[in-house]
Amino acid sequence: MKAADVMTSPVYVVGPAENVAHARNLMLKHQISRLPVIEKGTLVGIITKKDIGYRLRQTEPAWRRRPIDHIPVSVLMTPDPATVGPETGIREVSSLMIGCDISGIPVVENGEVAGIVTKSDLMRSALIGKITTKVEDVMEDVITITRYHSLTHIIDLMQERNDTVVVVNNDGTLAGIITESNLTFFIYADEKSELPVKDVTMLRKEAHAGRKSFRHVVEMAAIAEDFMSRPVITITPGAPVSEAVSLMREKNINSLVVVQENEIRGIIKRDDIIREVAQ
Repeated sequence: MKAADVMTSPVYVVGPAENVAHARNLMLKHQISRLPVIEKGTLVGIITKKDIGYRLRQTEPAWRRRPIDHIPVSVLMTPDPATVGPETGIREVSSLMIGCDISGIPVVENGEVAGIVTKSDLMRSALIGKITTKVEDVMEDVITITRYHSLTHIIDLMQERNDTVVVVNNDGTLAGIITESNLTFFIYADEKSELPVKDVTMLRKEAHAGRKSFRHVVEMAAIAEDFMSRPVITITPGAPVSEAVSLMREKNINSLVVVQENEIRGIIKRDDIIREVAQ
């Protein structure tokens, strides 16, 4: 099986001078995660949900904190992205994605973008259907946060671990999940595209051995519970990977939280499954 057999074509593209609002609207409208950047018919870069979502961090220097929608695509895009040809084999494409930590590769033929292969395309390939392992064999440890962690903290954590985060309640039960899509398509509260500010109160002890009470902590921008997805789609550790693939396809998601008897055991991601194909 080759790149041409699974690639998506035609491809939605943007120009480097167009603003991020246009790119994000295209992604949202067409339910896609990346856009090749074309200038005078030539591929010059690629912009992804991650590029947009991570720039919502609110501790950036003041000169970087202008409304992100007004920033040109050229500022956030990755220049000179990796490409493959139509005849490139799927295993090679999978290895390239995993090795370079990318989720989509433009397919270039005769100097023009003929299509794009994404991890979603690979999930529909025949090679995925041949995986016979169980979820517990490929799942990973999961990063958890509380409902009240700030947006900046969440982005820092996601950047550091390059991962999805799971939101838990005070008792450790599953509350929600935050992905790149949650960051990228977060609905701003006002027309200036600035993040809302809110008062957050948390249960804290007044002294080391004192009684717990609610008290004002800090005025902050959006917190985890404002933009997490819920309910969370889960799967058991003993389920076959094929069941995880079917759920991801059906729900159009890239990860499943692994739960057994209400206890969070881990997470299985699209990358974990594709890594099996790349080996």
